[in-house]
Amino acid sequence: MIIAGEASGDLHAAKLVKAVTAQRPDIHFYGIGGEDMREAGVEVMVDAAELAVVGLVEIWAHRKVIFGALHTMQDEISRQPPDLLVLVDYPEFNLRLAKTAKAHGVKVLYYISPQVWAWRQHRVKKIRKRVDMMAVVFPFEETFYQAHQVPVEFVGHPLVDEVKPSADRDSLRAEFKLEREHPVIGLFPGSRRSEIKRLLDIILQSAQCLQQNHPTAQFLLPLAPGLKHADLQPYLQQYPDLPIQVIEDRAYDVMAACDVIITVSGTVTLEIALVGTPLLIINKVAWLTYRIVHRMLKIKHIGLCNIVADKRIAPELIQHDATPEKICRTVTNLLEHPEEQERMRQELGRIENLLGKKGGIDNTARLVTRMVGE
Repeated sequence: MIIAGEASGDLHAAKLVKAVTAQRPDIHFYGIGGEDMREAGVEVMVDAAELAVVGLVEIWAHRKVIFGALHTMQDEISRQPPDLLVLVDYPEFNLRLAKTAKAHGVKVLYYISPQVWAWRQHRVKKIRKRVDMMAVVFPFEETFYQAHQVPVEFVGHPLVDEVKPSADRDSLRAEFKLEREHPVIGLFPGSRRSEIKRLLDIILQSAQCLQQNHPTAQFLLPLAPGLKHADLQPYLQQYPDLPIQVIEDRAYDVMAACDVIITVSGTVTLEIALVGTPLLIINKVAWLTYRIVHRMLKIKHIGLCNIVADKRIAPELIQHDATPEKICRTVTNLLEHPEEQERMRQELGRIENLLGKKGGIDNTARLVTRMVGE
């Protein structure tokens, strides 16, 4: 059984499934996921798109759907325990399911660790009781779990192998019919519908401000897996004069074509860092979620690229600071100071080395087959 509750997890899980079945074609996968996992051959019992929300308040609002899915998978474990439960991120849901698995003698492998090192560190106690092995993707996570007596293997981050634009910037700009000498700004509003609802209008207002400052500015917006054009249209139609191209299934190419990117926080910041494009990180959640989480945070940054580097490479505008005016001003400053863009590119170039070894998916696949065979 394999569980991925949102788009980024669905993509990582699908690649893991393909790598495992290449080694062991007899292994059958079923569980929770999206289109990528379906295409990889997973029997998807619950669609991950229904579960992809972020924030304590937002999760509470979707509790009926989420707990319905949890009960479905718990019943499945009780009825016919799998040989192995593979959990991919999505901690609140997955740690509950791990408890059920352990009660039925099912081995549990957790791939893509919850960010317990960032906030709510007490969850490591649950992980120690409920998880047989953590397959972690950041070197510092291995150190953290070893210190808490949790079985752990550093497998390497899959993005080190995966983030490869299909062509260079000039070729991509020509393909996207962009003017080479005019600024290109990426708009990355996230992969969850809740993020679109919360942040896309702010990003579009920022783009409108940027267009006033730079009338020749061009905008690219990648359509994230799990989203449809219809999810964006109610927002885009309010800004008919903005020259925005929505591009599907080519996020890395969009990253490479841009001069600067406005992005929500999350894994996408690491992907952009690996491409090497200067970025601004924003985030805004329900005020109660922010009040609770802000008190619990144990880290200085929210962008993964900044966390990995242990320094503020990319600027961050969070909560009350994530206003169209401040976003516009920050991006304008980057556009008007090429030397600052170059400084950031140089700093971002260090990220790949900090992420360690390559072959993350294959390393994890070998771990899966080993645990199934034990």
